[in-house]
Amino acid sequence: MATFISTDKKLDQKVAIITGATSGIGRATAVLFSRLGAKLALTGRNQENLAKSAEECEAVSPHNLKPLCIVGDLTIESDIERIMKSTIDTCGKLNILVNNAGIIALDSAEDGSLQTLDLVWKINVRAVYHLTMLAVPHLIESKGSIVNVSGVLGKRGYVGALSYTISKGALDQFTRSVALDLAPKQIRVNSVNPGLIETNIFSTIGLDAKEVMKEATQSYPLGRGGQPQEVANAIAFLASDEASFITGETLVVDGAKTVSYK
Repeated sequence: MATFISTDKKLDQKVAIITGATSGIGRATAVLFSRLGAKLALTGRNQENLAKSAEECEAVSPHNLKPLCIVGDLTIESDIERIMKSTIDTCGKLNILVNNAGIIALDSAEDGSLQTLDLVWKINVRAVYHLTMLAVPHLIESKGSIVNVSGVLGKRGYVGALSYTISKGALDQFTRSVALDLAPKQIRVNSVNPGLIETNIFSTIGLDAKEVMKEATQSYPLGRGGQPQEVANAIAFLASDEASFITGETLVVDGAKTVSYK
């Protein structure tokens, strides 16, 4: 009988693509995967930040593995295709796809625009769809897994982030539908749905991350927001064989925020 045992090398020699690996949850996931023995293909738009992530990964790898770094823009179809081709050409297989890259925008039904919706949708949904389709033939061979990084706002409404909430709701439904599509092929598909996590995503929309996280101490039952490593732990679990009977799940990582009355 199989037992639930955590080991330091539970992703040993598995090949994983991690998008948006330049910072935040993506970087934390990359470092953790590397420590657990995975071979990594990391993607992002900023070459310097991607190189920093790779250095951190190599430093903790039990095999001293240097990640493959692929600079690319997920709004460009040819870049997405190059990400997959480079990974397979270099690593020879694919076991895990982590669709982490995403953007947030502040818009509403009163002041939104099609341009904002199109950009958010293109990165948060369309790119995930495209990369997943390219990954499927390789994941069938490896009986691999997919982990999408969604968000708690995919499960509830929120004022002033219309395009973002639409995209995360779509990503959750994508996760469920693809899980059913691929279950006969023994490919597992899950999402993590983080709450407020301390990353640089806030600076991209002009917010002060420290102030945002400070507000979390008042509204989150645990009295704080989350850290990227805490989401990375959930991603690693879902990607690993320890979650062998879990698929179609959207796992909330939010310190009980969504079930509180605050």
